[in-house]
Amino acid sequence: MFKDLQGFMESTRGQIVVICVIIVIFLLILIPRKDQKNKKADVKAMTISALLVAIAMVLGQIQLFRMPQGGGITLLSMLPIALCSYYLGTRRGIMAGMCLGLLNLIFGPYVIHPLQLLLDYPIAFGAMGMGGIFRNQNNGLTKGYLFGVFCRYICAVVSGIVFFGAYAPANFNSVTWSLWYNLTYLGVEAAITVVVISLPPVKKALKGLKSQI
Repeated sequence: MFKDLQGFMESTRGQIVVICVIIVIFLLILIPRKDQKNKKADVKAMTISALLVAIAMVLGQIQLFRMPQGGGITLLSMLPIALCSYYLGTRRGIMAGMCLGLLNLIFGPYVIHPLQLLLDYPIAFGAMGMGGIFRNQNNGLTKGYLFGVFCRYICAVVSGIVFFGAYAPANFNSVTWSLWYNLTYLGVEAAITVVVISLPPVKKALKGLKSQI
């Protein structure tokens, strides 16, 4: 039933549909937060979100290690979405993450089912924006980043169990394999990123940008 879904996502028509969805999401980012005094369209928020999504796409192309069955350790590519939610709030962080996931769907889709498409792309990447709930706490960026990665990890694990369990090697079942496989690359990248953003100069610079934004 869904055998042509991969072909559709690789086609010009499919890519146009995805681009239209991305444009709609970016327009929704324009809607100001409820706590903002200025209720006009927030062009600054959309500009910052677009810039961070673009940076995330570039960093995502720099893979330090590529996993054999998908995924890999990239150069801090999950950090920009954490920064978006840290600077602009959870809603915009989720939307920026969804845009990033949809862009990945354009440039490197692997689709076998509509639910897998949603779970692996807009939902998984959008989940990284959930870290915005910690944005006003002490060490809010680090907490938010780790929580966002954890949310993406859950999505990846569920997708691995439901849609890719057949690839589990001997001595693993679909659950234990998905738990371990996704932890190996997401966990390592998260550890590297936390070390980087915990460096005093980096931490001070990122916190300073928040006060300016």
